[in-house]
Amino acid sequence: MAQDAKPTGSRTRLAVLLSMAMFVLVVDTSLMNVSISAVVRDLNTTASGVQSAIALEALVSAAFILIGGKVGDLIGRKRAYVLGLLGYAVGALAMTVADTLLPIVICWALIGGIGASLLLPSMQSLIHGNFEGAEQRRVYAMVGAAAAIAAAVGPLLGGFITTFLSWRVGFALEVVIIAGVLSGISLVKNVEYTGPRHIDVIGAVLSVTGMGGIVLGILVWEEGGSAVAALLLLGVLGLAGLAWWLVRRKRAGRPALLDPGLFRSHLFRAGISAQMLQQTALGGLMIALPIYLQMVLGYNALQAGLSLAPLSLSMFAVALLAGRSAGRWRPANIIRLGFALLTLGTLALVPLVPQSGFGWQLLLPLAVAGSGLGMLVSQLNNYTLSPIEEERVSEAAAVNSAGGSFGLSFGLAAAGAIMLATLAASFTDRAEQSTVLDPGQQQQVAAALEQNAEVMSDEHLTALLAGQSTEIADEILRINTEARPIALQAALLLPLLAGLLGLLNAFRMARLPDPRPSEGGDNLLG
Repeated sequence: MAQDAKPTGSRTRLAVLLSMAMFVLVVDTSLMNVSISAVVRDLNTTASGVQSAIALEALVSAAFILIGGKVGDLIGRKRAYVLGLLGYAVGALAMTVADTLLPIVICWALIGGIGASLLLPSMQSLIHGNFEGAEQRRVYAMVGAAAAIAAAVGPLLGGFITTFLSWRVGFALEVVIIAGVLSGISLVKNVEYTGPRHIDVIGAVLSVTGMGGIVLGILVWEEGGSAVAALLLLGVLGLAGLAWWLVRRKRAGRPALLDPGLFRSHLFRAGISAQMLQQTALGGLMIALPIYLQMVLGYNALQAGLSLAPLSLSMFAVALLAGRSAGRWRPANIIRLGFALLTLGTLALVPLVPQSGFGWQLLLPLAVAGSGLGMLVSQLNNYTLSPIEEERVSEAAAVNSAGGSFGLSFGLAAAGAIMLATLAASFTDRAEQSTVLDPGQQQQVAAALEQNAEVMSDEHLTALLAGQSTEIADEILRINTEARPIALQAALLLPLLAGLLGLLNAFRMARLPDPRPSEGGDNLLG
C-alpha cells in the first residue's frame, strides 16, 4: 500500500496534524459557548442572537455537508481539506476583529460552516486512505480523542483567555493552529475518487432544503419569527424528496448525490443514527449549561469553563482510554455503556438545576455524562466507516458527518428554542398570578415575551428596570429568578431524550455482527 512506503515518523506526524484539524473544528464552538456573556457585552447584542449564530454555523455545516463530500470527490479530498481549513481561518479571523454580530454571522457562521462541510468528510476520507488496519483504527480513535481534548480545553482555555485577555485572542490562536496544520500538508496523500464525476444538482438542492429547512424553522421559532410551520414542512418534504430522488436515480443507473445502497448496511444505519443522537445530546448540553452558568449563576467565562470541566475532562480521559482499548471489547457494548452513562448523567442534572447555587454541585452528573460522551466519540466513526470499501468512503464519510452536524445543529437550535419558549410561558404565568403587577403591566410582560423572550442575568435585568419602582423591579426579578431554572430544565429534556433513543439504538447494535474493515471490495454488511 502507498501509505506503507511512508516512514513511520511521517505517518505519526500526519496523524497528529489531522488530530489538530479536528481540534480546531471542535474548540471553535466550545470557545464561543463559554464566551457568550462576554460576546454579548462587547458586541452589544443578545444571548439569543449569539446562540442563533452558533446554531446557524452548525446548520450550514449540516445543510452543505453532503455537497461538501461530493465536492471533495470532484476536486480532490486533499484540496477540499485545505479549503475547509481556510474557511475556518476566515471565520476565526472575523471573530478577532468583529464589532457587530453581522460579520460573525457572515464569516464565522456561513463561511466557517461551509468550511466544516468540506473539512469533515474529506478528513475522514483521508484517514481511510492514508492508514489501514489497526493503525487506521488508532488514528480514528486519536482524532476522536482530539475532539474530546478540544471539548476539554475549549471551556477552560476560552474561559481563562476571555476573563484575563479577550475572547478574540482565543480565535486568533485558532488561526495559528490552522497555519501549523497547513504547514504539513505535503504529508497528506490525496485519495483519488474513481466513481462517477457528475454533479447531482437536484439531489444537492433537496439535501440543503431538507436539513436546512428543519433547523432554520427551529431558529426562526426561537427568534419569534413567523412561517415556522412552513419551514419545518419544507424541511421534511425536502428530506423525503431527497430519499425518493436518490432511489429513482439509482434505479435509472444515473449518478446521484450519494448512493442509497449505503443504507442497506444495518451497521451503517445504526452508526449514523448513534452519531446523530450523540451530537444532538452534546448540542443540547453545550447550549443550555453555559447559558445557565453565565446568565443564571452570573459566572464569568473562566468560572463557567471550570464548572464545565468535569464534562469535558471526563469526555477526554474516557475517549483516550476507550481508544487505546479498541479491539479488546465489542464496539457495540462500549457504545451502549456510553449512551447509558450519558442518559444517567443528564437525568441527574434535571432536578439539580433549580437547587444548585454553585457550578461545582453539578460535578458528578457532568462527569458521568462526559464519560458516556467519551466512550461514544472514541467508537462511532470507526464503527460506521471501517466496513466501507474505498470507492464509497467519501460518500459514507459525508453522510456520517452530515448526521453528526445535523444532530449538533438540531440540538443547539431545539434546546435553545425549548428554553426560550418555556421561559416565556413560565414568566407569563407567574406575571399573571402576581399581586404586585397590575393587569396592564401583566399584559406588557406577555406582549414583550411574545416578541422576544431572552435569558437575562439579574444584573442585566436590573439595568433594564432602572425606571421602575423598587416594588415592581423586585417582583420582576423574583419572577425571572423562578422562571429561568424551569426553562433550563425543559431544555435538558432534549439531550435526555436523545440519550434514551441512543441507548435503545445501541441495544439493536449489540445484536449486529461487529464491523470488519473492508478489503477493497467486500460489500457492506447487510
